[in-house]
Amino acid sequence: MTDSLTRASTTTSAVLLATTAAARLTCADGTLLDRINDQLAVLPVRDVQVVPPGGGLGADLRSVAKIARISSGPVVVLPADLVAHTEALALLLEHPARDSGAVVCFDVMAAPLRPPVQVERSLVVAAGSSFHVVPEANATFRGVLQVGEADLGTLADIADELAELAETGKLGPVSPVEAVDLLLVGLVRSGVRVRAAKLGPLHCDRVTGQHSADAAVIRLAEVDESRVRLDTSVKADDGFFATHFVSSWSRYLVRPAARLKLTPNAVTGISIGLALLSAIWFSEGTRGSQIAGGLLLYLSFVLDCVDGQLARYTRSFSPLGAWVDGMADRLKEFVVYVGLAFGYTAGLGNPDGIWYLAVAAMILQVVRHTVDYSYGGALADAGRIGAAWAKPRRSLLESADGGRYGVPRQGMLRLAHRMEREKVTRYLKKMIVLPIGERWALIAITAGVFNARVTFLALLAWGGVAALYQLVGRIARSAR
Repeated sequence: MTDSLTRASTTTSAVLLATTAAARLTCADGTLLDRINDQLAVLPVRDVQVVPPGGGLGADLRSVAKIARISSGPVVVLPADLVAHTEALALLLEHPARDSGAVVCFDVMAAPLRPPVQVERSLVVAAGSSFHVVPEANATFRGVLQVGEADLGTLADIADELAELAETGKLGPVSPVEAVDLLLVGLVRSGVRVRAAKLGPLHCDRVTGQHSADAAVIRLAEVDESRVRLDTSVKADDGFFATHFVSSWSRYLVRPAARLKLTPNAVTGISIGLALLSAIWFSEGTRGSQIAGGLLLYLSFVLDCVDGQLARYTRSFSPLGAWVDGMADRLKEFVVYVGLAFGYTAGLGNPDGIWYLAVAAMILQVVRHTVDYSYGGALADAGRIGAAWAKPRRSLLESADGGRYGVPRQGMLRLAHRMEREKVTRYLKKMIVLPIGERWALIAITAGVFNARVTFLALLAWGGVAALYQLVGRIARSAR
């Protein structure tokens, strides 16, 4: 292992754990170690540190601790006996959050010998090894672990603690091949939020010999990585309207947009233009203009989905893009409100309090977004405080995971988690909060079929229920 790592960069560093057996495994392009290095070269990885075989589990873990302490960006730890799609590695390495995460697969029966994990709400809440048991496992860990910059201190402490336990024989007959598994166990038990990067149809397998490696490489060719990349660019947990009436066909616009070299921000700009045209049509106040405005609003929302899909497909994420997208949503919506109010006045020649309703709808949306963003900020602050002293910690010597971490069990929160398990109730739960897809569909339909007064009354009624639901939910989560 070299010590070339410095604090000068914030890009991801990789730690490759090479056992003696893994170092001898080959594939068509050389050794498996060469193959992994080639894959990391096309991903946002600055340095690849290879921990040579022969040092034992304790030495490997102490090497990880040393690298974690001198790194200034995320660190990904992976074994040299790994055969994976490049796209599977990108699930962690190219995620915009650059957070702590682990590649998992929910097909437990297909890999019964892989380390078990339990996933709740896209987080790994329990992890196992040959020493640590997970009674309610619903997935398996596939050997790729990324640790975000904020959690590197915790990783270093855990790696040193595990090394000492391994060297004194307190972890039982664990072997060097379990180093990355033990690190995941330690992170989860220390209260680190570990995102579950779900493999889906992709492959990411650890192999046990040359025959196993050859078979794993052959399996890679069975999957079209490009198609999977397109599919995963579409949000899997979006609202009902966005999922069934937009994303079902908007994905076919992503590749043409990428070939035309359109940026996500450019698509956002086109979406804003369509929304402005929609507001202009709404301001005419005739039945035909109301219908035209509704159609343009729908197309604007389609492009609002495409910009995010294009960003995920091309992995061109940026803080500016996220800010522009969020601000554009508010701008488009409020401009449409103004257009609707003008159109109602022009069509009937009588304001009839329409501006009061328009302003009330705007205020309600501002309050709802404030509740969401302020709660998100509070969570972030709590996480930063918890990193120092408030995280739950379980002993690494406990061999059985008797409980689930971070999963609320009382009252309304328990009901909310149960609703997530069924497709119908999950969509109903999403629709209650009147997300942007449902909101814009409501505007387009009510304005086209009825008038702006009906639109604003519907927004206030449904939005009021949504605000109450959000407020009660936030209070319940904060009080647990």
